[in-house]
Amino acid sequence: MYKNYIFDLYGTLVDINTNEHKHSLWKNMAMIYSMSGANYTPAELKKTYYRFLDEEIKSLPKEKYSTNPEPQIDNVFRRMYTAKGAECNLKTAQMTGRVFRALSLKYIRLYDGVHELFEEIRSHGGKAYLLSNAQRTFTEPEIRMLGIYDKFEDVMISSDEGCAKPDILFYQKLLKKHGLDPKESVMIGNDYQTDIGGAYRAGLDSLYLHTNISPEIKGELLSTYSVMDGDLFKAIALLFPDSVKAVTE
Repeated sequence: MYKNYIFDLYGTLVDINTNEHKHSLWKNMAMIYSMSGANYTPAELKKTYYRFLDEEIKSLPKEKYSTNPEPQIDNVFRRMYTAKGAECNLKTAQMTGRVFRALSLKYIRLYDGVHELFEEIRSHGGKAYLLSNAQRTFTEPEIRMLGIYDKFEDVMISSDEGCAKPDILFYQKLLKKHGLDPKESVMIGNDYQTDIGGAYRAGLDSLYLHTNISPEIKGELLSTYSVMDGDLFKAIALLFPDSVKAVTE
């Protein structure tokens, strides 16, 4: 039995589908920027977004990460205002980012079994942590909306740390911050490289969930446990064999 349960988010607990390339997204975002005095065509705005995003990644100080840098997306949305001479504070940049995210979403929802898994962790005296490759501007409002923000002892997001999974630095930041013993901790995720490979190199056991948005496994799966159909009730059975909520094959 583990004491600490470290979760990936998207594709593990949350089923999500976004499209950042559809024309309607950039058309509406160009209109929003233009209403604030930053005049763009949709194509120009899209090109500027990806250029600024690349520049933000390259500007990260090397000492903050080793292999997987993660920028603050708020800086990108802010720069797209100021590049056209429009003013933009942090609140405006964050709200613009949330609008961008909402316009890009096709759907977002919890997988079946999420609440039951958290109940098992709590009833067995465990603690849950989130370790997500994501942007806080997008992710924090989404997990609050989905009702799981308060399930975690801590929500650690790559955009705050400047690094991302599978960089072991990201895992080490969480372990050090909370004094977690790797031998008492398990990583739960849906990506065999970023979640499972990173956890393995960080000295953590792991549970792999192959879900509808998991990347194809092209190398060795280094997980301690695996659920190849993404069924969280089967994950409960593996982690908590005494659970009445467990479903076994």
